[in-house]
Amino acid sequence: MQKVEATHPGTEADVVVVGEALVDIVVSSQGTVEYPGGSPANVAYGLGRLGVPTTLLTSIGDDNHGAAIERHLASAGVELLTRTGRRGRTATATATLAADGSAHYDFDIKWDLPAIAPAPQPKILHTGSIATFLEPGAAAVRALLEQVHQQCLVTYDPNVRPALVGSQAGARITFEELIPFTDVVKLSDEDAHWLYPKQSLEDTSQRILDLGAGLVVVTKGSEGSMLSTTGTRVLVPSVESTVADTIGAGDSYMSALIYGLLVSGVSVADGFTPEALESLGRRATKAAAITVRRAGANPPTSDELLAELPEQQPAS
Repeated sequence: MQKVEATHPGTEADVVVVGEALVDIVVSSQGTVEYPGGSPANVAYGLGRLGVPTTLLTSIGDDNHGAAIERHLASAGVELLTRTGRRGRTATATATLAADGSAHYDFDIKWDLPAIAPAPQPKILHTGSIATFLEPGAAAVRALLEQVHQQCLVTYDPNVRPALVGSQAGARITFEELIPFTDVVKLSDEDAHWLYPKQSLEDTSQRILDLGAGLVVVTKGSEGSMLSTTGTRVLVPSVESTVADTIGAGDSYMSALIYGLLVSGVSVADGFTPEALESLGRRATKAAAITVRRAGANPPTSDELLAELPEQQPAS
């Protein structure tokens, strides 16, 4: 097994995100534009916008796209952690938008990960998407989770990209092998139906709980989201919103979910009340609703999110 050596980022982060950073090339009827993206990078950026000290452990190239990603993350206060030297070209994802704002993706990506780990341990480590499926980097991600999962909270969003993860059966094995090293798993209904095509969302959530997760969240687009623990299940409705596009909506939900876990002080090990689950889901749902109103992966700031949640007090 690969050993991941510890190194210290410049500042101590509450959250370390591990995974790919790339550039989204968005093609629509209005032309072509480029945005820094990649699911883990979007989650890190969303956390930074919410005021959470965040570090992204990733790999990018020494080209203009890599420089754009670095500037983008820095604008939200996110520290980029990559110690092996930037080289080659930065990965891209071309998103072709349909009339309803939904996106079809084509990828140009190679994924590897520096053999390093954040130290001291963050409060939460998040990973997901291509980084957990595509070799050789996926092996390094798994080794890192094995090392840190008993020392901090681990969140995971598979964010499945069928074009990149190989066979459905193989991807499901990879996904399930990571669950014992995680505490919170968030996936979309599309992810759930692709991984478990013959199961209901409720049965899929229960299977993931049985594999060791403490909280499973399934987002269902306009139908809201479902948050499940052993013995508790809460359905949170969606928020009506004018859709510019759906890019980054799931990542914004994930950022706000992590933010909610941080500020609530609730331990996954201690369990959640229905009220606590509803609060987590409501905050994350409103963050996603704000994001879809705007072009690209453009998540809310903490002030914008609090304006959408006037009944909730600012977190200390």
